[in-house]
Amino acid sequence: MTASVSTSFSKRRRALGLIAAAPAIAAFGALKSSGASAAELASVTLVLGDQAGGTRALAEAAKVLDGTPYAYRWANFQGAAPLFEAQRAGAVDLAPAGDLPVLAAAVGDPSLKIVATRVGSGAQLGILVKPDSTIRSVADLKGRTVFVSSARGSISQFQLYGALAEAGLTKDDVSVRFILPVDAFAAFASGSIDVWATFDPYFGIAAQKGARILRDGTGINSGLGFITASGAAVTDARKRAAIADVLLRLQRAGDWALANPDAYAHVYASLTHVPVPAALQITRRSALRQRFVADADIGALQKVADSAFHDAILPRRIDVRAISDTHISGA
Repeated sequence: MTASVSTSFSKRRRALGLIAAAPAIAAFGALKSSGASAAELASVTLVLGDQAGGTRALAEAAKVLDGTPYAYRWANFQGAAPLFEAQRAGAVDLAPAGDLPVLAAAVGDPSLKIVATRVGSGAQLGILVKPDSTIRSVADLKGRTVFVSSARGSISQFQLYGALAEAGLTKDDVSVRFILPVDAFAAFASGSIDVWATFDPYFGIAAQKGARILRDGTGINSGLGFITASGAAVTDARKRAAIADVLLRLQRAGDWALANPDAYAHVYASLTHVPVPAALQITRRSALRQRFVADADIGALQKVADSAFHDAILPRRIDVRAISDTHISGA
């Protein structure tokens, strides 16, 4: 597992026969409702943030970004923490992440705006131990050190604390250390760490290689992911129009992947170098259903925010509505 997904996506895409079978998706979007013309967007370049190549693989597989009237480039990161650092610095326009990382990012950057919701499964993350570990249950973690990817405020930290509470323990019953997922993957594989709380694709790959799942996030984590836009991007009229268009294209990509799960899994495996058996599991529980952020999503995320503040994962309460943009679609 490398620190980033290779940039040679187009070469591998041409080499993979499955992509040739994927339906080409015509250009469409929110440009009419925004009032922006293709000529006006010709000077726009969007920087699309990504984690472990997942969003790019989806867009490439479904070919939804073919023929955009604006330019774009990808910026890939191994986890949410460095992704949001880049967004806060103005180096990334859009950033996809899980519920809690978005809230943690808003603590340091209240100008970011949630612009879309992605629906997945809590099974896409969990707590792992080696197959021969003497740890048999979450209750056995008492007095142990748990390595959590990738930083304070991650979905894995939230899942760990929820699993501990379920087992009658508290966060003070374990020692938590934060580690970026690529470093953790290598350390876990070498036996340097015994317990690892992480998320897909790292979670799925490690489990496919034999790691034992102590507890996944089902019933603890919301399974919701979100896409955020930088404050500067959403206040720029032309970028705002381009963002609305990209979000619709990614929504169409998710629909294609749900309708063609096997084809998408094989494309994902090729583009990200994830083994096919792991890719089949990862893509089936990925957050593929996407929509513009709605009131119900704001309410669900507010519950996560309040719980995280109560558990001292977040240093202050986040008002989710204040960091949400429900009008970017132009509707």
